[in-house]
Amino acid sequence: MPLNSPAMTQNDSELGGNESDPRLQLSKIANPSQDFEKKTSSKRLKDVEIYVPIVYGTIAFWLGKKATETQSHRWSVYVRGATNEDLSGVIKKVVFQLHPSFNNPVRVVESPPFELSECGWGEFEIAISLLFHDDVGEKKLDLYHHLKLYAENEPGPQSTKKPVVMETYNEIVFPDPPEDFFSRIQNHPAVVVPRLPATFKLPPAPIEDLHELKRGDTKNHPLSQWFINFSEADELLKLTAARQRVQAHIVKLRRQLSVMDELPQTFKLDSD
Repeated sequence: MPLNSPAMTQNDSELGGNESDPRLQLSKIANPSQDFEKKTSSKRLKDVEIYVPIVYGTIAFWLGKKATETQSHRWSVYVRGATNEDLSGVIKKVVFQLHPSFNNPVRVVESPPFELSECGWGEFEIAISLLFHDDVGEKKLDLYHHLKLYAENEPGPQSTKKPVVMETYNEIVFPDPPEDFFSRIQNHPAVVVPRLPATFKLPPAPIEDLHELKRGDTKNHPLSQWFINFSEADELLKLTAARQRVQAHIVKLRRQLSVMDELPQTFKLDSD
């Protein structure tokens, strides 16, 4: 918390997790936006799901000799790709809701990397809202993260060189995505998409600006050495890819059954 902020309550401190135990979550957007349906003619791809692996969290450094009672740590909160890829192809902007004692506690970051840094002394819960591009056809996704400043499982004094890291892995699932959205991000490195049957005719994919993509990734981020390596995420991505292959096969079979249903009855009898 910043200067002149109220003391942290017991409930505030109990909201924190264990920084050595990264969490895995799955956020499925189940209800397509009705407003989007009214504003666009883009059809949705039924029985198709797009997965966007993300990580959100905080990194906090103790200020050491420079620390005061009201300014003990410098910390950063962020949303990044699970493999440090650029997320701006899906996420339009991120809104961070800080403790009300901060000046301008609602911070809007409209370009990648989606992060902000502050100084303070107390731990609190940060609300993180992800707002998507219009062609995604979905409303915002609200996440919550507890800022950790003090390591719980490490004895001895604090270090100015080793930060306290708290991160959560999450897969955002977009069911029945619009064709325009699917076409635009089908080759994006931050997105897991299924292979559709060759009979699917999608709008041509736009040519991506490689400079813009590089600007948004976090592979060369100055804090990347402290990012948690989610070994579980690799297995989840493999499972996701397998699930997508099965899903694509189901879509193909359903289309074949649909064609069979449309055939004349006499033709079906002859075929039998």
